[in-house]
Amino acid sequence: MRDLTAILPDGREFEFWEREPVFNRTLHVDSGAPNASDDNDGSAEAPLKTIDRAAQLAEAGTRVLIHAGLYRECVRPVRGGTDPEHIVSFEAFGDGPVVIRASEQVRDFRPSTGWRLRFPGEHTGPENVKVWAHELDPDMFRGYNPFCAVNILHDRLFIEYDKTDMTTYLNRRGCVFCDGRPLKQVALYRQLSEAEGTYWVEANGQTVHFRLPGDDSPEGHLIELTVREQCFAPKVPFLAYIRVKGLICEHAATGAPVPQRGAISCGRGHHWVIEDCEVNWSNALAIDVGNECWHHEIEAGQLIGYNVVRGCTIRDAGVCGIAGLFAERMLIEDNVIDGTGWQRMELSWEAGAVKLHNSVDGLIRRNVFKNTLRADHLWLDCGNENTRITSNLFLNGIQQREAIFIECTKEGVNLIDNNVIWNVEGRFDPAKIPVEPGSSGWYKLREGEEINGYGVYCEGTDRLIVAHNLIALCRHSGYYAKPVGFRMGGWQRGGTSRKAKILNNIFYDCGEAAIVFPTMDNESEGNLYLCMQGGYLRVMYPEPETCLDLPTWQEFNGFDRTGQRAWFGLSLDEASMTLRATQRCDSPYDVPGMPGRLKLPGSMGELKTAPALACVPGDFHGAPRDAEQAVPGPFAAWEDVYSLKPSRD
Repeated sequence: MRDLTAILPDGREFEFWEREPVFNRTLHVDSGAPNASDDNDGSAEAPLKTIDRAAQLAEAGTRVLIHAGLYRECVRPVRGGTDPEHIVSFEAFGDGPVVIRASEQVRDFRPSTGWRLRFPGEHTGPENVKVWAHELDPDMFRGYNPFCAVNILHDRLFIEYDKTDMTTYLNRRGCVFCDGRPLKQVALYRQLSEAEGTYWVEANGQTVHFRLPGDDSPEGHLIELTVREQCFAPKVPFLAYIRVKGLICEHAATGAPVPQRGAISCGRGHHWVIEDCEVNWSNALAIDVGNECWHHEIEAGQLIGYNVVRGCTIRDAGVCGIAGLFAERMLIEDNVIDGTGWQRMELSWEAGAVKLHNSVDGLIRRNVFKNTLRADHLWLDCGNENTRITSNLFLNGIQQREAIFIECTKEGVNLIDNNVIWNVEGRFDPAKIPVEPGSSGWYKLREGEEINGYGVYCEGTDRLIVAHNLIALCRHSGYYAKPVGFRMGGWQRGGTSRKAKILNNIFYDCGEAAIVFPTMDNESEGNLYLCMQGGYLRVMYPEPETCLDLPTWQEFNGFDRTGQRAWFGLSLDEASMTLRATQRCDSPYDVPGMPGRLKLPGSMGELKTAPALACVPGDFHGAPRDAEQAVPGPFAAWEDVYSLKPSRD
């Protein structure tokens, strides 16, 4: 049976390259075994002590089985495989968690002295603040001291300094953890008096001062400092056919991309499988899968991408979860990416749960993106072609400008289908929203920087298809597009944002609009506008801008001939991963009886069907969709309760 979730926009099926591997050698690593030694042969009876020693010995056809334990090291493979059958595989054995940490435990502390917590005459903060100091051991920082390096890397010329607070960009990369939780870095020593659970680094990066929650003593707590940049990264670039499976990587002191250097790194290699792994509390980037940096020469015949990231959980990446530059034929599926963006470095322009450049023939499916802070859930930056984004959940964009950003893509077709986008708060300063009494603000349709929060945001992107999605609770609009004409030469980074197809979606309770088209040269058909009020359908050019409801959209623009309006609620339960239709007690425009006067359906069962799209034959769960009697949204049939648990079947 054909996998309906794997059909790309051009009708071809995604090229799955994996095969059942053949192993001719097995190496065991068990740091907890009494006889473990890197001088052993790596047999089950005489295991190696470190994973990195196995990485030095492994070659094509080698399976490295790693037994449960805490490994404080960076694993640096020196050889990859030769083809899909002859890979190098690094796998958790299955007898408990395999944790690779880029941090070390420290135990030597002294009370911090010689620094001012407040200037004379100041009386802010508690009087009995307890600050501790730890002097770094140089032997723990051979070749790399993250407490000497700032977050932002060398390619920083594109940052708009006048628009952003540079404090977090200039913080040190080194982190301090207490019992597995990070302390918050402050820029000045005296700021330790303002909050518990904080730390400060001296100018030379050799001493760390910290204040624990509750002004507690470090005795009895696990205090860890990051000392290594990465957890798993090749020693040489371009290695291929490597599998990393079931490993937990934590506390990597990565810098803000670019370059893209993750806790787990493909090292510019191709045909990697990163599967069932966890990456927790990476300072900036969790996983890199592409060419790392646009300053690298692309060598003749170099393959970039062709990697698989599957079934992984990425928690609390500081800037970006998965990053790939020039990454073609990427398969990103069945991952959970939670809490990305706590560094608040969105104006580094590399911030997102997933950020890919030049995604060609890619498949991004069945992932859960949630609680992303001041960054996109998914950002495809320039030159994307024949990539499909399907059956994903995009939940709770906190201070987020948009959930999905497709940037400067003018060649080929890309498809966003069968996704649920829920709650995009917007990233803006409420204090900058002007107070306009009366009706003076009603007729201002041109968008400034005061309000945003988009489900799908297109900037200079042509021919995008957005079909059969549920796009709900966006602070501004469900779909918003604008042209980028001045970048249309050279690197092909411009586009007109025309010939988009917005088809058979459900737009639910978006704040300003459901759809904002830059011109009439786009298509909208079969959409359901649920609890949308006012002029929620807009065309911005030629002037005057139009701000319409569905009947006028149909009559004067010829859009959405099979579109429909309705008035009932939707609720999403993250604990049970269910979506439920509910009744609403309110009424459009707060006018009693308005749903009846407008003949608005009040339940799923009252809605109409319409022909489906040939390019979206399946629904959110991969079930076939009735080609002639399709319902709008990501599911094949009307029901009162839907499961949002993505299914591999």
